[in-house]
Order: sequence, then structure tokens, then C-alpha cells
Amino acid sequence: TYPAKVDAFNLATEGKAEFANWTNPLIAPKTLTQAEVNFFRRFAPLGSFCIDIGANIGDTTVPMALAVGAKGLTLGFEPNPLIFEILKVNASLNKTKTNIIPLAYAVTEQAGEFYYSSSEASFGNGGISENLEDAKRHGKYNLPNKITGINLLAYLGENHPNELERLSLIKIDVEGRDLEVIRSVSELIRQRKPVVIAECFTEATPAERAQLFQSMSDLGYSLSYFEDFTENTPTQLLSAGDMNNWKNFNFYAVPK
Repeated sequence: TYPAKVDAFNLATEGKAEFANWTNPLIAPKTLTQAEVNFFRRFAPLGSFCIDIGANIGDTTVPMALAVGAKGLTLGFEPNPLIFEILKVNASLNKTKTNIIPLAYAVTEQAGEFYYSSSEASFGNGGISENLEDAKRHGKYNLPNKITGINLLAYLGENHPNELERLSLIKIDVEGRDLEVIRSVSELIRQRKPVVIAECFTEATPAERAQLFQSMSDLGYSLSYFEDFTENTPTQLLSAGDMNNWKNFNFYAVPK
């Protein structure tokens, strides 16, 4: 375990904003920029509701929360207990400019307990599996205790039913389980039509990539590749065949 180090950044629109970096020596510190905030502001207006699934230390959660402001709401889901401690610090910062609720859960179709494994000795990234053998897909480094997975629809219905009308954005980065998460919240996506940002994982097979594209297309969405979480990032409208053009990439999906 390593503590957080709070850095300050001066943003052109938001002014001074703080960000907690993880002092783990295997993890490079991250910066907070206006270009990141403006990227999310394209999809999530002030006062809206955002969900970050696979929030890590908050490097997308914080700019997302700055985009929607203190009158908005941003949920950050991160099941890795080592990283979650830093996400909690980030949720405590910028209180006049953000409203972040950090949640120490994975988002899964069925609630339960799961193994967490990583290919990185830092535990900076990782994935979950129902059994230890499948966990090896994510790497040889395993947390000693299982993590908790929850069904997002059930959680939102119980804890934030009144926020659903202003849902604008769902970001998903769960090391290859993006399709499972999308399927688990497909009814919410169909009803509320938020923008969805997701990852096509390095190890995804052509069949899995095709299913990922089709799942969003069937919900009435167009998909676009983008290079980075920054304003004016290069983008490309995707067809089903384009899903194999890059080994690992992010896309955003918007209602047609």
C-alpha cells in the first residue's frame, strides 16, 4: 500500500483543481488538464449524472466530475482496495466543484464475490473472475481477499432512483468485461440513452469484438474510435469490421 500525494493544477475554466496521485513507485503520476474536462463536457453537461465503472484512482472520474460540476453527480466504481483508497481521497477534494461518490465494488451481472488478478506487480490495473483459474487471464498477481460485485440496476434503483432522469454518461473500463457490463445495464441504456464510453480489450477475440459492436448497435447507437481522453482527440466512425483494426482501443457510443 502507498499513500496519496495531492497535486494542484490551474485549469483555464475551473481554476485551481486538486488531484490525488498514488505514490506507488511503479505508477507514473497523472496530470489534470482542461482538455480532459472539456472532453467529458462534450457528453455530460453541467448538473447531469455520470457513472465511471472501473474508476481506478480517479483519473477519468475527476475530470468527468468537474465537467458536470458540484450540482451534478458522479459515481466512481473501483473494486481494487489498494487503488480505492486513492479514489476516496480524490472524491474528498474539490468539494465546491465536484460531487463524487466512491464505491468499492465491481459492476457485475449477478451480485457476488470475485477473485481480482493483475498482470502488473503494481496492481495498477486488473480484472475479476469467478474462479481462480480464469483469473490467470488477467495476470499472476492476485489479491488475497475476494472483492464484491454488485448489479448496477439494483444499486441505482435502491440508492439513486431520482438521478436517472439526468443520466448523461456511462464510462466502462473493466479489463475485458465491458460487454458483460453493457448487457447488465442494457435496459438502462435503452431507456435513458446516455453516451457510453467503453474499451475494446487487448485480448478480445474477433467474435467478442463483433458482439461488443453489435450490442451497442442493437441499442440504437453509433460507435466512434477516439485516441485519448482529451479535447479535439482524433476520432473515426466505426463499422463492425473496424473493431479489429486496433489491438486495444476506446470508443464512445452515441444514440443514432
